[in-house]
Amino acid sequence: MKESRQHYSEEFKENTVKYLQSQEKSLPQLAEELNIPEGTLRQWQAKYRKFENEPLVDRETLRKKERDIEELQRIIEEQNEEIAILKKAMHIFSKERN
Repeated sequence: MKESRQHYSEEFKENTVKYLQSQEKSLPQLAEELNIPEGTLRQWQAKYRKFENEPLVDRETLRKKERDIEELQRIIEEQNEEIAILKKAMHIFSKERN
């Protein structure tokens, strides 16, 4: 006996994506709870996502953001060292020569 495909309204899909964006439950949790395949929910996300500044959900995105932050912190440390060296050089060269 073949299972019939479940059809969902556009409103249901949009509301499901909004719920995912709120991060109250992860995609796998919601997929299990609603008995909808994760791939289907990902397709809905791609189609119905309404805003760009949603909280970070997936681990790879978090890892990338962490790498970006570490790189920026390294750059800041290097620039702080350069500033300290320049300050010392300015101090040395600005002393009046006797």
